[in-house]
Amino acid sequence: MSQFAQVMLQPWSALRMRIRKNFDAWLDRRLQPRERVTLDQRRVFIFPTRFGAWLGVLLFCLLVAAINYENSLVFALCFLLGSQFVVSMLYTFRNLSGLTLSAGRSESVFAGEDAPFEVVFSREGPRGYEALYAGFPDSPIQQFDLVDDTECRVRLYTRARRRGRMRPGRMLVETFYPVGMLRAWTWVDLGMECIVYPRPIEAGRLPASAGGDEEGEHTAGSGSDDFAGIREYRPGDSLRQIAWKSLARGQGLYTKEFEARLDRRLWIDWDYLPGMNTEARLSRLCFWVLEQHRERSEYGLRLPGVVISPDIGEAHRDRCLRALALYEDS
Repeated sequence: MSQFAQVMLQPWSALRMRIRKNFDAWLDRRLQPRERVTLDQRRVFIFPTRFGAWLGVLLFCLLVAAINYENSLVFALCFLLGSQFVVSMLYTFRNLSGLTLSAGRSESVFAGEDAPFEVVFSREGPRGYEALYAGFPDSPIQQFDLVDDTECRVRLYTRARRRGRMRPGRMLVETFYPVGMLRAWTWVDLGMECIVYPRPIEAGRLPASAGGDEEGEHTAGSGSDDFAGIREYRPGDSLRQIAWKSLARGQGLYTKEFEARLDRRLWIDWDYLPGMNTEARLSRLCFWVLEQHRERSEYGLRLPGVVISPDIGEAHRDRCLRALALYEDS
């Protein structure tokens, strides 16, 4: 596109953005976010499709021709098609009216993945709903029916572009039933949200200083913490470790052995990655959390203002990932 064309299109783009902003503000006033919504005439909009618009043009031409030529058959055809258009309008509206939407489960994902949100569509009474479509803007549209069952659970997806709390906003629910002459639709915000974890980035292995300094697992050796037993004396053993009581009882010369306590628990620390920006650090810390969980290590997490004690298991992993996702640089 030439520079001249871009300059000419700038006012139209600004006007389109302004109209979109005003429309969103009007929707926020008219359709406020709720966890459960039942569609009615206040929430359902209806308008002819392109096929319906061309049918309207055809009906107008038939009416003009029938009046001009005073042809009863053309009058009958015009009124027949017009009555079908009116009946189709009623059935299209009824295919959304009375439908109840409620928020289902949502799952946490990593940045860059598609976040799933479950929406429960339910009905009361014998009336069924056919050829329904639902989806978030810029995301795939799901098609489903609600005829035999009283409720239908539909998983809708939208791209999680950045870490933190993600609210997908309004979703589009529409139908063209029964013949596609008209489109009935609504924008519904169920107040759903999910947690988006940082995108993991390869960071190698944890630094050698990742071990803790608290009480941990036992390791055999010549430490000086806890008594482990005695063995036969060997030349060069310290006189302080000789079992004098055993020697006094005439049992021979033995040396005491002790067990040293080493902490096998690891710490994933913010300070291990100096010189990086916040998002780069969080992505690499996320990688270490996943790696230590995969290796079934006992690990903890240290962030500025946040300390999670070492532990293992999926609940601990999710707690660490949540802390990374919700961390805000102060």
